[in-house]
Amino acid sequence: MNSERDSETTFDEDSSQPNDEEVPYSDDETEDELDIQPAVEPEQNRINREVEATRETLRKDCNWQVKANDRAFHEQPQFMKTEYLCLKKSKYAGNAIKTYKYNPITFLPLNLFEQFKRAANFYFLVLLILQTIPQITTLSWYTTLIPLLLVLGITAIKDLVDDVARHRMDNEINNRNCDVIREERFINAKWKDIKVGDVIRLGKNAFVPADILLLSSSEPHSLCYVETAELDGETNLKFKMSLDVTDRYLQEERALAAFDGLVECEEPNNRLDKFTGTLIWKGRRYGLDADKILLRGCKIRNTDVCHGLVIFAGADTKIMRNSGKTRFKRTKIDSLMNYMVYTIFILLILVSAGLAIGHTYWEQQIGNSSWYLYDGKDYTPSYRGFLNFWGYIIVLNTMVPISLYVSVEVIRLGQSYFINWDLQMYYPPKDTPAKARTTTLNEQLGQIHYIFSDKTGTLTQNIMAFKKCCISGETYVQQVNSDFSWNMYADGKLTFHDQYLIEKIKQGKEPEIRQFFFLLALCHTVMVDNSDGELNYQAASPDEGALVTAARNFGFVFLSRTQNTITISEMGTVKTYDVLAILDFNSDRKRMSVITREPNGAIRLYCKGADTVIYERLHRNDPQKQTTERALDIFASETLRTLCLCYKDISNEEYEAWNKKFMAASVALRNRDEALDKVYEEIEQNLILLGATAIEDKLQDGVPETISKLSKADIKIWVLTGDKKETAENIGFSCELLTDETTIYYGENISALLQTRLENQKNRTGSNANSSHGDNENFFPPGGNRALIITGSWLNEILLEKKKKKKKLLKLKFPRTMEEKQKQMESKRRAELNKEQQQRNFVDLACECNSVICCRVTPKQKAMVVDLVKRYKKAITLAIGDGANDVNMIKTAHIGVGISGQEGMQAVMSSDYSFGQFRYLQRLLLVHGRWSYIRMCKFLRYFFYKNFAFTLVHFWYSFFNGYSAQTAYEDWFITLYNVLYSSLPVLLVGLLDQDVSDKLSIRFPSLYILGQRDLLFNYRKFFISLFHGVVTSLIIFFIPYGAYLQTMGEDGEAPSDYQSFAVTAASSLIIAVNFQMGLDTSYWTFVNAFSIFGSIALYFGITFDLHSSGIHVLFPSAFQFTGTAPNALRQPYIWLTIILSVAICLLPVVALRFLTMTIWPTESDKVRRQKGSSAPHSRTSFSMNRG
Repeated sequence: MNSERDSETTFDEDSSQPNDEEVPYSDDETEDELDIQPAVEPEQNRINREVEATRETLRKDCNWQVKANDRAFHEQPQFMKTEYLCLKKSKYAGNAIKTYKYNPITFLPLNLFEQFKRAANFYFLVLLILQTIPQITTLSWYTTLIPLLLVLGITAIKDLVDDVARHRMDNEINNRNCDVIREERFINAKWKDIKVGDVIRLGKNAFVPADILLLSSSEPHSLCYVETAELDGETNLKFKMSLDVTDRYLQEERALAAFDGLVECEEPNNRLDKFTGTLIWKGRRYGLDADKILLRGCKIRNTDVCHGLVIFAGADTKIMRNSGKTRFKRTKIDSLMNYMVYTIFILLILVSAGLAIGHTYWEQQIGNSSWYLYDGKDYTPSYRGFLNFWGYIIVLNTMVPISLYVSVEVIRLGQSYFINWDLQMYYPPKDTPAKARTTTLNEQLGQIHYIFSDKTGTLTQNIMAFKKCCISGETYVQQVNSDFSWNMYADGKLTFHDQYLIEKIKQGKEPEIRQFFFLLALCHTVMVDNSDGELNYQAASPDEGALVTAARNFGFVFLSRTQNTITISEMGTVKTYDVLAILDFNSDRKRMSVITREPNGAIRLYCKGADTVIYERLHRNDPQKQTTERALDIFASETLRTLCLCYKDISNEEYEAWNKKFMAASVALRNRDEALDKVYEEIEQNLILLGATAIEDKLQDGVPETISKLSKADIKIWVLTGDKKETAENIGFSCELLTDETTIYYGENISALLQTRLENQKNRTGSNANSSHGDNENFFPPGGNRALIITGSWLNEILLEKKKKKKKLLKLKFPRTMEEKQKQMESKRRAELNKEQQQRNFVDLACECNSVICCRVTPKQKAMVVDLVKRYKKAITLAIGDGANDVNMIKTAHIGVGISGQEGMQAVMSSDYSFGQFRYLQRLLLVHGRWSYIRMCKFLRYFFYKNFAFTLVHFWYSFFNGYSAQTAYEDWFITLYNVLYSSLPVLLVGLLDQDVSDKLSIRFPSLYILGQRDLLFNYRKFFISLFHGVVTSLIIFFIPYGAYLQTMGEDGEAPSDYQSFAVTAASSLIIAVNFQMGLDTSYWTFVNAFSIFGSIALYFGITFDLHSSGIHVLFPSAFQFTGTAPNALRQPYIWLTIILSVAICLLPVVALRFLTMTIWPTESDKVRRQKGSSAPHSRTSFSMNRG
């Protein structure tokens, strides 16, 4: 009983509490610790596991082999794969790429197939086929064919234009030239002719044609500078470096032609930052990593010539592996719209079935006894009813809007262009305009409930400035402006304010101070570009660039580096140091180290990293621990970013023993990264602390104001960052997420609340009570300003996300009885339920807070938090970030926004929208998002209304024609109604309408709330539009019907024939629906007015043409309403009937709108009333108040 209870325990009572300072474990190890593992592993299991792991490694890690200058090697049978039954092909892809979808032969069938996979298009295709059956159709085939061809044609033209562009791009890329070794010399060849194993030569500013191993270059020590803008959008230069052995021996053409090295490496994959392989040449093995690989799409910069060996080509290259389909995001309105179309389908079937039954009854009662209605076919009434069912499906098909989806795409495309063209979201310092990278999510920008934001580079500028430091326990802070004129290398940009520190450096009496800045100049991966005669640093991160620049200004100037050396100017004296090893930085290590040999032969390790990882590795008796830790706390409270610096002297014997392990790990084929980390860990122990740096990263302009506006719009903002808790909390106060009135809760505070709630829920479930009772109780009393600050460690603890070591599946297992298996499965099921309930409780608690700050979180935890809110609150989420660590979060949220910042373009390339500063988010949401939502809702409501008003006239007419599926309008009017007569006004409203101006939208953020609550488009609004359409169709039919009874025209002729009635009803309908659009228009421009009156004029112009005798002579069977419009519309009585019909349709709407505005005004009505009629939206337009 106890064991079962233990398995349900929420928290590990024996474990210590989470450490707020620790960043949680690697994302790859985030697994649930729920499986029950055997306490002791049998020896045979261990042996089997190791053998299986070795085989798996050989299969996975060494399966890709590349032999230089030997194409026949890659055609061997073991490298062939089967395609298309028995046909075999080499697994090594050619270098030609293909991104297009169609060719001249496949375009038409494939494009039509793709389009008819859409339910609406397929439905109209079926209708078109039904219309070719004379027994069931009363409507001409062209009434469906023309709109369908228009929809298919627009989509096909768009697809064709896109694919032609892809063809041109593919041809341009595949036919680029480069030099390739052929017959022992370089010849010019096209990219598409390159193969795996070829040795190629590239010049300055050339693009890299494939993923290649850098062999040598014209630069000293075979450095090669590349620009990776096409890969990750970053324009700053990066450097690659060849192996020392290939640099020495593979410079000449003859040597390159004779090169016969064998590369064994990982299979092609999409990881841009990872590569594991080994070069086997001249009987030795050399480790290869990503720093020695040039990826396809890179551009050679500042390097005259470089040589490389093709490892991956064409579709196997990393850039092509990353060009797969992205996750398709759909809006809430999309889903609702689809359900409404399904609802219309059901209504169509029900109405058609009802009318078919009516026709069956009518045939039985009247049709069989009326000799003059006999058509020569002896069908039974039930069979005639069956045929009429399909006839009404055809006649009433316009209930299902064929042009709806195309119109929606046009509106979204236009709204996206408005975002792109908005100069108020343009960031001049970086020449960065706003960019809508998708056209499918615009209206969802008006429905956001939660924003998840990164901190560094998103809320802050990510432009680092060296502000303070602590050296040997003494903190150097702001006093007076410092003078750097004594330093010829000073860049003149550093504004450090402690002259006392500079004097100490000059005097040289405290070696620790010089050692501090020497470490900053030495321990980094920065590259120097002095092509213009000045020192320009190319840094991988702003932090690193700021630290190296600070050392430069204090007299320790990084001048140059090679593969094995680094040159520094120390207070004017230039020295070169041998670099024995670089222990790389990564997100798990949180530190980097350099091992150097001093000019006097001494070996020393220099290390810099986060305080949490450095303090774990310091010598136990380090005297600077306490004072530096106090300084770190002060720096963090001032929102400064901190790093600790330390060093260690290493004996020759210790280094030699360690270096053997290092070399072995660097060429390991299995788990190379883990092996290197283990070796790094051995040497990075017993470090001596030098001090700490403090870098300032200021808030971006307008961040507090933006957060305040968004909060007033009832949008909750969560900040997810990897920074320390103190730093994150102080940033929260700086950007006004937190105030002095805010009650702050921490992980340790809410842990007990959540555990108590979970235990109560278990008890209720166990006692067979209503388990949901009390689940919706609030954690906090109503009212008050609350915030939650939680670290990644507490997040894992609370959400029951435990670290678990990865275990291979054992071949031999302990025998277990069925009862034990069932017991284990039940225990796992209960644990899963507990975890789900705990996560739901956490989300409920967090959402009761006004703001949430998650600090010390990993990228995977960021995405997990977003997913939890999506899953349990069913709320629309937006994630915004600027770095690669935000990509997972951006892709998880409903809408992802990337900021073009200092950390490259990975976030932007994965986002749906992008711009240059966080402050533009308020305009994106409160203006463009809100307008897009209002426009789309108004468009959809009106679209459904006008289609029902048009289609249901047939329904009322059926009661007077024996339910015979006869149409109430002329066929050509049915054909052109949605295409020409009523399409333009609603499209322009969907593109241009504004209820209030952009300034008022930002001034009154509460206007945004209606989108969050789905107030403008839902099932209620849909049925109101349906009812409005029903009423309008009633009026359009019965007013002319009543007016035509027993009437006589001025010429003595009765105008009450079917054709005159059809023209009267159609004319009333066109005027009514277009004027209705005018009533729904809030933002009037000349274009709107022209579209409404132009559509009416177009209708009359086309109608008179189609009813002319000339066109009837040419096509007598297709145009049968000869002279109807001229004869009918010259009767004043007809015009009075049209005016009466339109007035009865519109006057109740006007009266209802007036009452609504007066008694129940909306927020926008109140805002417009405050603004007054004297303030137009723009110089060229005017505003019409409406409800």
